Amino acid sequence: MSNFNPKKYLIKNIIYTTLIILLAIFSTYNIYYKFQDDRDVNYNSESFVVTFHEKSGDRMSITNVTPVTDSVGLSSKAYSLNIKNNLTVPVLFKIKIVDDLDRVVADNCQNELLSKDFIRISIKNGKEDNQIYNLNELKDGILLDDEMKALEDRELTIRIWVNRDSNIPLNTNLHYHGIIQVLESNNTVAINK
Repeated sequence: MSNFNPKKYLIKNIIYTTLIILLAIFSTYNIYYKFQDDRDVNYNSESFVVTFHEKSGDRMSITNVTPVTDSVGLSSKAYSLNIKNNLTVPVLFKIKIVDDLDRVVADNCQNELLSKDFIRISIKNGKEDNQIYNLNELKDGILLDDEMKALEDRELTIRIWVNRDSNIPLNTNLHYHGIIQVLESNNTVAINK
């Protein structure tokens, strides 16, 4: 007589398979967040904790000029950030794009900068649709002027690209260096701490 019990065998295999799947999920989760944390750069202000999800932090650039349509630009490299309101009251804030003058001076590239007329920029504010602008159209560089609810946590995504209608030749040395600033209503800028 055989001691083989198909029911026990099935239960034992289900338990082993479940343990292997749980171990794989746990390992993948830990590996992903370890690398994510290595990329995150935190900035703070009186009311906000701002986390940029790139090692470059608040710095953005266009170095390879390839004029594209808006639909292609919306799939280009994303500069993602998270803003957390630490206060129990709503707070007004702005997202502002300014030229990275330190980088321009360090690279000695004053004569190789792209005209802001040719640069398109988009912002995705939380779950809202992307808003697209020409960089030269932004008044004082303000890309977004909004309010965060008390203790709100919001994801934003910014993309920049060269407008297809710019008639700039490929492989040109022209480029752009910018900084993303998060400002509170009193114009305090979140800084890297």
